[in-house]
Amino acid sequence: MNGVFAVYKPSGMSSAKFISDIQEVFTKSGVFEEDLNKAKSKAFADLSTNARWSKQKVQNRVRNLKVKIGHGGTLDPLASGVLVVGVGLGTKKLQYYLSECNKTYETKALLGLSTTTGDSEGEIITKNPVNHITKEMILETAPKFVGHVKQTPPIFSALKVDGKPLYEYAREGIPLPKAIKTRDIQIFDIKVHEENSLSTEHEFEKLKSELDADGNPKENGLANNPTLNDSPLYFSDEYMEKAESENLPKTVDKPLVFGEGEDLPEKLPLIHFTSDVSSGTYIRSLISDYGRALRSSAYMVELIRVRQSEWSLDKNVFKFEDFTENDERIWGPVLKRVLDNGGEVNVAEAFDEVRAKVLPVIEKEKELLAESETKSDEQQNGDSELPKKRNIDELES
Repeated sequence: MNGVFAVYKPSGMSSAKFISDIQEVFTKSGVFEEDLNKAKSKAFADLSTNARWSKQKVQNRVRNLKVKIGHGGTLDPLASGVLVVGVGLGTKKLQYYLSECNKTYETKALLGLSTTTGDSEGEIITKNPVNHITKEMILETAPKFVGHVKQTPPIFSALKVDGKPLYEYAREGIPLPKAIKTRDIQIFDIKVHEENSLSTEHEFEKLKSELDADGNPKENGLANNPTLNDSPLYFSDEYMEKAESENLPKTVDKPLVFGEGEDLPEKLPLIHFTSDVSSGTYIRSLISDYGRALRSSAYMVELIRVRQSEWSLDKNVFKFEDFTENDERIWGPVLKRVLDNGGEVNVAEAFDEVRAKVLPVIEKEKELLAESETKSDEQQNGDSELPKKRNIDELES
């Protein structure tokens, strides 16, 4: 049981917690029992050579071993979709998914606000008008990012400058000692879902302002934080070449600002698009840049990874419930087939095929077990007083 498969991670939980839950199911199952026993035997032999470890410590360590598992690219808690998982020796194949493969994301964002994290889990940085934005502007903006483009990672990410996480500079309100290093990424396509563009008929609530210690909206201070607002806006090399030859605009003016007494509507307009991107692309940054290109701002409210390399939600991706709501004699063979053959296997079809073969056996086992339990009950009851009296009465009659 070694290889790579993909599973759907729901929104609302971290990738680490989700992987841990899968690992727990696998470790407790009989599907991985043989592999786990081999791993424990090897671990016992290796650890026993450590003179500093007592026999009891070695036994405890080996007893607590779990199925080896890892993932090929984190999804934020807010995000859902394809999570590539390596199990056993398959964990050695995850580097490709972490740094080389292409991915497809479907995302929704609200216009008019920017946040510290680029999504709905951050604090508001700026508020900008949205009334000037048209569907034509949204459609015309997409091609400006398609191609080879530089991208500035979000300030609230795991990246560090001089050994200090970017978000600490932002929290302290101090400028970075040096500019965030841009990434060279590639955006292969952006498909705008025109039917939803600028719609306010959606379930997403506008992010509310948070107040500081003095009772003032935090964005009043964050808006002037150079750490959060000094990154340039880049368009793709391909668009810039086209702009040069066709005399198209190469830059965009700064986002519009509200006049006295003006503010955003209670329901913010939505933008909805699907993008095919290279590894290393930050969708939150793409959304933020998209908002700036419209002379406004934007923050992400929904993100679904619909494809990663050969793994697609509509074909070969498991659900967590596949492992918890099916007998392991059903999900085990399906998983084995995927580990052996990769993304070529249609998971839903494989489940149907295995169920057709295995369910009759399982149902027959249940019938035999029920019959066995009935006979056992009858035998136990045969030693009691009441059944004996009944038998005698039957004989006398």
